[in-house]
Amino acid sequence: MTALRIRTERLDLIPATVEILKSDLHDNAALARLLDATVPAGWPPDEMNDEVLTEFIRMMSAKTDPFFSCWYWVLDTPDENGRVLIGSGGIGSALNVPDTVMIGYAVLDRFQGQGYATEAVRHLIPVIFADGRIARIIATTYPELGASIRVLEKNGFVCTGPTAHGQRLPDGTFGFFLERRGTKYR
Repeated sequence: MTALRIRTERLDLIPATVEILKSDLHDNAALARLLDATVPAGWPPDEMNDEVLTEFIRMMSAKTDPFFSCWYWVLDTPDENGRVLIGSGGIGSALNVPDTVMIGYAVLDRFQGQGYATEAVRHLIPVIFADGRIARIIATTYPELGASIRVLEKNGFVCTGPTAHGQRLPDGTFGFFLERRGTKYR
């Protein structure tokens, strides 16, 4: 899947490249330059640790996942603080089902609760479904992460309940799915 740059009401969703991911891993000054945005203290979110970034670099470099795409979320409000990196999100193949991808996202704590993740995911969904090979988007989150659940529900995802042991999904999570119109969840 070729990731496109996406503009939303308040965000500039910039597709990750190997160069951007490597900068995120080692050099916040280069990351700021590549994104044309301030990289705030506390970056990256906990979910985007070195292990995850290294795996993303490997996947993108080796092209091992035809659906892998990641976007950096830049808050772009010229009347306030200019451009600030606030989060990221992306997709990858899921559950060994050829028409299903898993979405994940993370927002720095101080930018949570302001609708940014809901806005970003809302704009990512049509871009994801524009790839005719994708019929379904799934997500998992922990039941205590009410804000993450609300992001999914506001974007039309349906809860499937607790994930089953052995599905290669994080234990203790709840599953969610969103289908392209005209497809049926398996």
